[in-house]
This record gives sequence, structure tokens and C-alpha cells, in this order.
Amino acid sequence: MPIEISDPKDERVRDYFALTDVALRTKVEPDRGLYLAESVKVVRRALAAGHRPRSFLMGERWLTDLSDLVEKAESQGVPVYFAPPGVIEAMTGFHLHRGVLASMHRPELVAPATLLRNASRVVVLEDIVDHTNIGAVFRSVAALGVDAVLITPRCADPLYRRAVRVSMGTVFQVPWTRIHPWPGGVQVLKDSGFTVAAFALGDGAISLDDLAADQPDRLAMVFGTEGDGLTRLAIKGADLVVKIPMAGGVDSLNIAAASAVAIWALRPSHTV
Repeated sequence: MPIEISDPKDERVRDYFALTDVALRTKVEPDRGLYLAESVKVVRRALAAGHRPRSFLMGERWLTDLSDLVEKAESQGVPVYFAPPGVIEAMTGFHLHRGVLASMHRPELVAPATLLRNASRVVVLEDIVDHTNIGAVFRSVAALGVDAVLITPRCADPLYRRAVRVSMGTVFQVPWTRIHPWPGGVQVLKDSGFTVAAFALGDGAISLDDLAADQPDRLAMVFGTEGDGLTRLAIKGADLVVKIPMAGGVDSLNIAAASAVAIWALRPSHTV
């Protein structure tokens, strides 16, 4: 049976404490091997991807609306907690209006070479620290047919609650892993047969239009941090440096916009 929670400090729902505290969640989630999925659509996508729930938290009305999820959780011995809106808000730090939160077991990451084996288009994110941008990039990647995403050691966590929400749960359907060390990991891409294209401004950069007109069979698109762009060593290790043609005196785009433009221009032929 679903378990009612009346005390926002109940230790049984500790996974959901203080979710608005970025420093706490960044530290705790990986250490405890969990991440938080928020909203009905996101939770269902996580489950469809084979991720295992630890528990669910929802308002009482959602016990009926999500009866199939509740019944399956109970059959698997996964606790389903419910509480009044005020208790949930005191517990989490925000008003839960998207139906449900789920504490999920964090899946183990695979080696980069494993993801690259059957891929033709991959995206590499270097030191992207904004969770909103991470989520937006993953949504574009999923929509436009990229096979995998590799993120560098200093990149933000794609399974952080905000990143998952912005991605609309597409972080669960796009294979991804961390590539390290970096930028030494560029060699892993080359050894797997990829042409490495670093997106940056500078002398010798070719136009995105030119690359789109003559694309290699296997391409890795590398995008840099929101402020400074790609590091010098990442650019040096790439096979190509690519820039997006722009007008109006604008020299760069936000990482989410720039990656979407580039991914669309270089999308695989089977993408519709």
C-alpha cells in the first residue's frame, strides 16, 4: 500500500530532502548512486529506458492518476510515498506540480569505446557547467539523430534534476558517458575512426557549410564551455576547427543554440 508521509523530515524520504540546494545535490546524488526524476513524462521515460526506481513521491491525487505506476511499483517492492502539498514543499524546497518525483538508481557508465563502436555521429561536451544547457543539448541530440554524447570530467551531471527536466527525459534515451582524461581522450575518438571537429572561432576555421557539403562517415562534434569556448589543447587535438557563419555582428551563440544548429546541419542522412 502507498505510504503517507506527514513529517517532511521523515528519514524514509531522505532522498527527496532539500532538492533546491545545488551544492548538496551535486555532492550527494553521485555518492549515493541515485538521481531524481521529476514529472510523469520524465519518470516514464526513465522507466522505459530500464532504469530502476528506489521510491516514488507524489501528491495523494496522483495515486489514482498513476495507478498503473503505483501497482507496478508495489509488485516490485518499491515504496510509493504520498503527502500533502505543504509537506512535500517543506521537504523538497519547491511546489511539486508535475505529478511525481522518483528516486532512481544511477546506472553504471560504460567505456567511451563501447558507445563509439556502432556510432557515426557523436557530440562531445567540454566543461559545460550549466544544467539547463546540458538538458537542452541532450534534447537536440535526441531529436536530430546523434548516436551518443561524451562529456568531459568537469561537465555538469546530465542526471541532475534540472538537466533531466529540461531535456524532457531524453537524457535516458541517448547513450552517454564520461570521457577521461581530457583532452587526451580525443585520441580515443580518432582510434575509433572518427574525424574530430572542434567548434571554435579562430584562424584556419572552416565554415559549417563547407563541412556539411563534404562530411566524413564518422564525425565527432566537440563543443566548449559557455564562456570561454573550447580549451586550446582540445582545439589543437582536433582534425578540423569549424565555425558557424553568422551575421549582424554576432560572433557566437549560446551552447544550446550553437550545438543544435551544427547537429542539424551535420545530421545523418536517415534523420527526417
